[in-house]
Amino acid sequence: MSVGLLRFLTAGSVDDGKSTLIGRMLVDARGAFEDQVSAATRDNERRGGKGIDFSLLTDGLKAEREQGITIDVAYRYFATERRKFIIADAPGHEQYTRNMVTGASTADLALVLVDARYGVVTQSRRHAFIAHLLGIRHIIVAVNKMDLVEYSQSVYDKICSDFREFFAQLDPIDVRFIPISALLGDMVVTRGDNFPWYKGPTLMDTLETIEIDTQAASELRFPVQLVNRPPMPELTDFRGYMGRIASGRVNVGQEVAILPSGRRTKVTGITTFGGEKQSAFAPQSVTITLAEDVDISRGDLITGVDDAPAPKKEFEATLCWMSQRPMRAGAKYLLRHTTRKVKAIVSNIEYRIDPNTMAKETGLTELKQNDIARVTVKTLLPIACDPYRKNRETGAFILIDEANDTVGAGFVES
Repeated sequence: MSVGLLRFLTAGSVDDGKSTLIGRMLVDARGAFEDQVSAATRDNERRGGKGIDFSLLTDGLKAEREQGITIDVAYRYFATERRKFIIADAPGHEQYTRNMVTGASTADLALVLVDARYGVVTQSRRHAFIAHLLGIRHIIVAVNKMDLVEYSQSVYDKICSDFREFFAQLDPIDVRFIPISALLGDMVVTRGDNFPWYKGPTLMDTLETIEIDTQAASELRFPVQLVNRPPMPELTDFRGYMGRIASGRVNVGQEVAILPSGRRTKVTGITTFGGEKQSAFAPQSVTITLAEDVDISRGDLITGVDDAPAPKKEFEATLCWMSQRPMRAGAKYLLRHTTRKVKAIVSNIEYRIDPNTMAKETGLTELKQNDIARVTVKTLLPIACDPYRKNRETGAFILIDEANDTVGAGFVES
């Protein structure tokens, strides 16, 4: 458990107030620079508004400001005396589901906003489901714009009840509910006087103190990024394997397996930017030397011996399709998994998932943009992967088409 850095995603339907909420937090928690606040105030007054428009602190793209919506994932960094934060502000439109997947893939917590006037809508369920799908086990439902429903407790209770009913269909997760008014600041950083019936913590109190189960994998997973050999190998027999430790820890003297070949050897040295080390851990970047001259290349995986994953040429996965061009079963793609690239096909679409009802639609031969489906993937060469829920680093992959565009994001199931 940790109360250090918190990466969280904000999501919800269009106009639920995500950008305004983040702007409010940045200002009230003193996470925005004075020149940023002044610029947002000037921009708002130039458009005929009065005072600061909090959303202008986060909607940085010109197209977003012109349309009044968020169309890409905007990352913001700030800190309070108690914690550091990285915020990913995800799009609300259904057509930008793929962007939301990108923002959620590294988040520890999802902050789902609901407009109190409209309650739980399609996008509320979709974003909560995607957050759950990507392994996020902590979700805060912020019922926003309570000032527009006269701070009604019954409205708030109904939204909480509807969301609890939806979450009951998912695996057990930590779900918390907070009533707020992002525009006026009630229950965001300060409590205000409009929620006498709510006895829980403010949103900022919750974010600062929540203990996150990071589900960090303990198994050693070290994807080889580069084989380091001197330009004149006849003068030295040095050979190091460079990369970033995806998970776990490696120690000098430890027996390791090289996948997908399955060869075994021992670690003889670990070098980081700080010099020689006896051990290293994720997410450090290191150079590892081994006892034997093993045939290793970029994309191979160095793992522990007792917990090494079995290399596979066929596996089940959940796939989010990102391209405007439909995916047809049997089409060829390039699959990138950690540092490895292999040719692959999606051989079968088992079913498409409706994020709103959890219904499974079978009998499909293609997927359209933003579809989420359970599929079977076959690769030309084996990859050493883990289920995504066990290890985010070695359980995720992307599909790349012939134009070198990323067209799908996948999560290994089995």
